[in-house]
Amino acid sequence: MESNIAENLNSVRLNIAESERKSGRPIGRVELLAVSKTHPPEMIRQAVEAGQLLFGENRIQEAKAKIPDLPTRLRWHLIGHLQSNKIRQALPLFEMIHGVDSVELVDEIQRIAADRGLFPRVLLQVNVAGESSKFGFDPERLLSEVERIARADRLQVEGLMTIPPLAPDPEYSRKYYVRLRELRDRLEKEFQFPLPQLSMGMSGDYRIAVEEGATLVRVGTAIFGNRRAKGQ
Repeated sequence: MESNIAENLNSVRLNIAESERKSGRPIGRVELLAVSKTHPPEMIRQAVEAGQLLFGENRIQEAKAKIPDLPTRLRWHLIGHLQSNKIRQALPLFEMIHGVDSVELVDEIQRIAADRGLFPRVLLQVNVAGESSKFGFDPERLLSEVERIARADRLQVEGLMTIPPLAPDPEYSRKYYVRLRELRDRLEKEFQFPLPQLSMGMSGDYRIAVEEGATLVRVGTAIFGNRRAKGQ
């Protein structure tokens, strides 16, 4: 699969366009985020040669090691959980942070961004399924705290992100993506809080996510193959 990265990318892009068409959305509005975690720079370069410029990493240390070896025109998003003690390292590396999952993290990013003169772009992670194993705002708690979040004037809060429960059938994810979109719509209507971005959908279910309103899909395995074990 690794030797077919360009072919895989083309297939994913065609699937995204077909899902946009199926749901009556304009073609080309959904951005593909290629999840490059655990994959070496040479595989990322193959994706770049195929026209992919936006990549997602989970771990800051891994990203710090890779990014200097790759073209400076690439764009990077942090899609993993952000620990408060890693904020200072993350902010200069990534153009967007997907996993802002608590008001405490919002406050800490606000403080550090002010200290460094930055205005980071972020997404709020929502645990729509209420899984104890996952990070993210409880939807009702987010509704109660959104006004406090909106006062964090250093943060450019651009939307919401979610990770649904793992399931073999992609259709299982649909209800969670609907819930995220409906929560976004409610936040916009009740609090006049614009949230244009919805980061949802991965290799197994990104087509469903696009049908339900995703603007960013996070696709790794369908492009690069299975994740590499440490040391491979």
